[in-house]
Amino acid sequence: MKILLAEDDPKSAEYIRNGLVEQGFAVDWVTDGREALTHCLYNEVDLAIVDRMMPGMDGLSVVKALRVSKSALPVIFLTALSDVDDRVEGLMAGGDDYLAKPFHFSELLARITALSRRPQQATQKTVLNVHDLELDLLSRTATRQGQLIDLLNKEFALLQLLMEAPGRVISRTMILEKVWDFTFDPGTTVVETHISKLRQKVDKPFDTPLIQTVRNMGYTIRAPR
Repeated sequence: MKILLAEDDPKSAEYIRNGLVEQGFAVDWVTDGREALTHCLYNEVDLAIVDRMMPGMDGLSVVKALRVSKSALPVIFLTALSDVDDRVEGLMAGGDDYLAKPFHFSELLARITALSRRPQQATQKTVLNVHDLELDLLSRTATRQGQLIDLLNKEFALLQLLMEAPGRVISRTMILEKVWDFTFDPGTTVVETHISKLRQKVDKPFDTPLIQTVRNMGYTIRAPR
């Protein structure tokens, strides 16, 4: 389970992160609200722990922006603002839980566990569509305008990763982790090579390109406007 910790106090962050890592969670730590929002939108995160008072963008605004973007990411507010009105405000803004400081780590862990047991709001799609491109995950076939596209296994996995979140920028690091299971950057051009091959098969034979490069960020697939 991957957790984002948005906390600008180093001592609190170290205590929380160390405790979660000891429990087997993967934890990314940010100290700025805008960085927290960007991380949640463009990286794989299973749950976020958000302080309300942060530089750049307060935690309440971060969660509101997540909900506006249709993100259903579970969020726990962890903050010194403990009045009833503060709790209500946090939950009404889109928070799933609210824990006031000071707190017992065992209670935070219990709340994380409870949120992780909640059923997903939607079942996984077996057919993905972007514009006139279709990817069938059961038959493992790709078609565009009714024409079958012959994809190798890694090409299929890369295209699936892009099509599962159309319009979302997928970083090179995430692609290496998800498609090639690399937990570090080996300095290879394998991503660029496979993106080029995908474009030759998915885009070049057709009038409208779908796969796009976002400079210094990664790749995305989106329907034309």
